[in-house]
Amino acid sequence: MRIEQLEYLTAVTRHGSLRRASEHLHLSQPALSESVRNLERELGVNLLDRRRSGARISRDGRDLLQHMQDVLDAVERLRSAADKQHHAGQLVRLATVNAGTVPLVAPALSAFRAARPHAHVEMINARQVAIHEGLLEGSLDLGLVNRLESDDVPPGIRSIDLISGHPVVVLRADHPLAAQPAISLSDFKAEPFIAMRTGYLMHRFTRRLLDGEHPHLVCSTDGAEMGKVLVAEGIGVTVLPDFSVAGDPLERTGLLVARPLATPVPAVTLSLQHRDVGQLPTAAHDLAAALVRQARQVRSYPVEATGT
Repeated sequence: MRIEQLEYLTAVTRHGSLRRASEHLHLSQPALSESVRNLERELGVNLLDRRRSGARISRDGRDLLQHMQDVLDAVERLRSAADKQHHAGQLVRLATVNAGTVPLVAPALSAFRAARPHAHVEMINARQVAIHEGLLEGSLDLGLVNRLESDDVPPGIRSIDLISGHPVVVLRADHPLAAQPAISLSDFKAEPFIAMRTGYLMHRFTRRLLDGEHPHLVCSTDGAEMGKVLVAEGIGVTVLPDFSVAGDPLERTGLLVARPLATPVPAVTLSLQHRDVGQLPTAAHDLAAALVRQARQVRSYPVEATGT
């Protein structure tokens, strides 16, 4: 028994005759009739009433029709599930705090796309808490978050350290402070400040650095990319990990510069995280591997892998 035989018989029922069914199926009437005869022989039942005026579904055929339709419905559900699984296997949902986009994410994504041209990466800008929640509930496959050395990894999440660096002050290249090799806290506090919103590591870092509040806070934003754009537009200065600025198009074209703070600051590490259960989907595993490989090629920053 073949699926198309059941489909042919339901077409005869739906269109009322063997002739009209063959026209709809773009199949010759003799070929359609022979296929149904083979099914009749296998089942031991006459499924069609064949008369001079044409062939139509028989009474026995009608009695079996619902069972045939049940089989066809089950096959359609199987095909639909397989199609969804195929497309899901090609989709990788990567949430990021938008740090390390140029030195890490963009090259890794390019390599991943070369290896898997039919895959689709959905990149989502989110805060650390939202990334952790998405990983644990399964709505995200991978997450890129910034961590301080003292930060714990939430239970149920596996973390791979990719790039380490230090917070720096990001300024327009024509800013007076850009001429200095390092920026003092007093000079930094005197500048209009673009902060990261609550939930980002740089928000937590600057609050600790400045004892809770910057006297010249002008705006808060989500993620490093918008922060850099606002600095380039002359809105103020911001603080980001150095690996978030190095190689950025705004830095390469001379619009932005980064200067270290003239005070000891803790290291910031960009980590790749995923749910610590079983094996990652193939596409997500491949993208994770591409990110790890790219991190090992970044020469400007030490790379410490804590897992694979």
